Amino acid sequence: MKLFDSAFGIHERALTLRSQRMEVLARNIANSDTPNFKAQDVDFKASLNSVQASSSLLVTNSGHRQPSNYNGGGSLIYTVPLNSAADGNTVDLTVEQAKYGKAAAQYQATLRFLEGDISAVRKVLRGD
Repeated sequence: MKLFDSAFGIHERALTLRSQRMEVLARNIANSDTPNFKAQDVDFKASLNSVQASSSLLVTNSGHRQPSNYNGGGSLIYTVPLNSAADGNTVDLTVEQAKYGKAAAQYQATLRFLEGDISAVRKVLRGD
């Protein structure tokens, strides 16, 4: 529904990217003892910029379709380790845990923005 697309804006897509980043960080933490495992992260800024660029097209006619080339996937990058491990693993457990904690806080903040948007839509629909 177009009303909800414009009401929630970029927060919906940001929530998807933040969720994906938390999954990648959790995978890194889970594989901290796996030999030759290479830690990854989601390039959140680049992914969100590509989402914004893909949805910035103007519709000049009501018969035109909105762009729908967003697939929810973020750009994965390999992280550069601070300390090299003898077994080839690039996961620094304390760094990954800190990243996960920060990502969880950012996820909660994005949820709060969405809750505010949903609250505003409810008020409009009720006529408050």
